[in-house]
Amino acid sequence: MTLKLGDRANVTRIFTSGDMDQFCAIAGTGTKPPGAVPGPLIGGLFSYLLGVELPGRGTNYLKQDLEFLPPAPIEEELTASVKVTRIRPDKHLVDLKTICQTASGEIICRGRALVYVEDVGKL
Repeated sequence: MTLKLGDRANVTRIFTSGDMDQFCAIAGTGTKPPGAVPGPLIGGLFSYLLGVELPGRGTNYLKQDLEFLPPAPIEEELTASVKVTRIRPDKHLVDLKTICQTASGEIICRGRALVYVEDVGKL
């Protein structure tokens, strides 16, 4: 597979109240679970996509810029997506647009990612 401008990947997930309880337990905060999906969990969706789906195995995260908009609802379907916007094979770099939105299309997070891919021309 060759990486091309416009290539996309997405993942859909519903974060539950139980997930929020586990997040607090893992974080060790001992506080009440949040009323919205925390940013690190949304960021994890992008991390999954970049490392597993697009560009995939061997991808190294260099930079991530995320802008969180309205709170991400718990118990609702969220879809995170990445789209290739620039490929710089001479430097082994790939730029991607990142978006997470609700099932109704409301954007709750947007940003950009820069990744290093050793063999960007042969993915």
